[in-house]
Amino acid sequence: MSFAELHHADLPLLLPNAWDVPSALAFLDAGFEAIGTSSLGVASSLGRPDGDRATRDANLRLARQLSVLGCYVTLDIEDGYSEDADEVAAYVADLPVDGINLEDSIEGRLVPPEVLAAKISAVKGRRPELFVNARIDTYWFRELATVEETLHRAEQYVAAGADGVFVPGASEPDLLRQLTSRIPVPLNVLASPGTSLLDLAALGVRRVSTGSLPYRAAIQAATDVATGVRDTGTLPSSVGYDVLQARLVDYSRR
Repeated sequence: MSFAELHHADLPLLLPNAWDVPSALAFLDAGFEAIGTSSLGVASSLGRPDGDRATRDANLRLARQLSVLGCYVTLDIEDGYSEDADEVAAYVADLPVDGINLEDSIEGRLVPPEVLAAKISAVKGRRPELFVNARIDTYWFRELATVEETLHRAEQYVAAGADGVFVPGASEPDLLRQLTSRIPVPLNVLASPGTSLLDLAALGVRRVSTGSLPYRAAIQAATDVATGVRDTGTLPSSVGYDVLQARLVDYSRR
């Protein structure tokens, strides 16, 4: 089954988002056949905030590292690191991945939809086989957060060649029904509390991302380890040293 075909199974494609090799190996070991990346996780590991184009080189390196895993990989490349569509397409041309996320915002503000549409068109011109997931940030940044504006942007991105549309921040059932009924490509949303994959399938959603949640949970877990040792002497469960070491040894031989 191709990466695109995974978006048309009975349940939505659940995409865990890694930020480095060990996190990707853990998801692979858990049985996931497709892995995404987290722009926040990658940026944060560099000591940089999300969305300020700091991850360009790190993402290229991560894509090459993950290309040997034997699973589908889709890379979050923020806005493509340039306003120039041809520069974005040139960057994407060198990525050994099956898909990308491209967003219509920079530094927390929306850009005109024509900007992202041009990038999508240029990327598809260079890599027609690549699954381009167009991220619409209307609801994420609560800017122009209406169904009409979101659909207006989606229409332009699909016309430019987008294979999927991602609307983070959209979670209300009525909203999702409106989006899935009027967007002709798979709709991607973030996982949300109390909503199962079966629930989302019934609403027409075809892809669910964990986003930065695994990275943020890992940061919290690390803090809990230190405070637990300090305050109560309690140690949490964790992956065994030998298990993690074995994964890395196997990876290093690929």
